[in-house]
Amino acid sequence: MSDPSRPTLPELARQALSSVQRGYDLLAPKFDHTSYRTPEAVLDATAEALAPDGPFGDGLDLCCGTGAGTRVLRHVCGGRTVGADFSAGMLAEARFRWATEPEPGPHWVRGEAHALPFRPGTFDLVVSFGAFGHFLPQERPHLFGQVREVLREGGTFAFPLAAPPRPGTAAYFSLLGFDAAMRVRNAVWRPSFVMYYRTWPLAAVRRDLDEAGFDVALRALPALGRREDGSPRCRLLVATKRPATAGTAPKKGTP
Repeated sequence: MSDPSRPTLPELARQALSSVQRGYDLLAPKFDHTSYRTPEAVLDATAEALAPDGPFGDGLDLCCGTGAGTRVLRHVCGGRTVGADFSAGMLAEARFRWATEPEPGPHWVRGEAHALPFRPGTFDLVVSFGAFGHFLPQERPHLFGQVREVLREGGTFAFPLAAPPRPGTAAYFSLLGFDAAMRVRNAVWRPSFVMYYRTWPLAAVRRDLDEAGFDVALRALPALGRREDGSPRCRLLVATKRPATAGTAPKKGTP
């Protein structure tokens, strides 16, 4: 018997043939019962890695979805916690799921990551989980510029990055096949649905963050395991906003 809490294949197909925003509005009631939700282990490891730098002040969960990652902010921030997403359906689920939590709860804000609806210097910490496949490589400079704009001086932008699968492995071909299928889908069907797994290589992400005015460090997340060669399966990328007076920041693609 199928699990009614999980989306059916027709429901997933309907989502995949919609725009990104409409697709998430449709999937929202069942999103937390899919594999797309960020695992608790990743959230816990992120909170543990950020804790030595805290407590932070005000925090933003960028592209927050149903609010799973917002719990990280509640662990490491002493000020306001805010979740922002462009999907009204996902934000409705976030409000519902947080309704029984102790007050004060997070603030939920509907807004585009490309045009964040916050004043400059609003936050001390910005985190994001599982959303960057929805941004094309050419969009990164502007996105990072938006994040830098809403951070206070010395503020932190942090997100986990999984190690890419080894070429020739089943996981490698799985992601390659998914991205190829999405490119075909977007070539023949409108509206497009941007979701790719292989468009955020570490070297390019670090370069774009540096050019947007961040100092970048990587922290292993040992709780998530190691690969056969001993390297971590997942790292936390921690980007610190450089002062605007520094000669190298920001360079381009920033507000």
